[in-house]
Amino acid sequence: MALITRISRLFQADFHAVLDRIEEPDIQLKQAIREMQFELLQDEQRLALMQHEAESLSDRAAQSKHQLSEFGTELDICFSAKKEDLARDLIRRKLETERQLSTTALQSKANQTSLKNLQQRLDENRQSLDNMKQKLDLLTDNAGRPVEDLNSNTVIRSEEIEIAFLREKQKRAAS
Repeated sequence: MALITRISRLFQADFHAVLDRIEEPDIQLKQAIREMQFELLQDEQRLALMQHEAESLSDRAAQSKHQLSEFGTELDICFSAKKEDLARDLIRRKLETERQLSTTALQSKANQTSLKNLQQRLDENRQSLDNMKQKLDLLTDNAGRPVEDLNSNTVIRSEEIEIAFLREKQKRAAS
């Protein structure tokens, strides 16, 4: 039984080695880099949209605060003129604006939290992308050939040594 297990492991290992050669890791790495760049681009667009939304919320909050100060002035005028019906209407509008301001503040806080999380994720993804690019650079040389191909050509056979020796001997004899 142990022999069968060993043989099956041997075949499995050979099969995995064949698959590794077929898959071409440099091509897979390039595809992974393209996918990461696309994902990074989408996150950057999401970040820009969220930053625009944060600015919009900030503008809305500033506008609400300005309206609240105007309501205070208008209420003073209404009370001094003894126009309580106008004052009630202004108070209703003031309360609506205060609620809008508190809602805007909550939205702004949630937006800032999301912005912070997205920025962290973007930084991590950029770092991962840089790591993947470095791996690809290590896997390929300047000509774009896999490093494995270069290593397989470094083995020098004894016949090559003999031929080179004879050439060098011939050059020296001729001179």
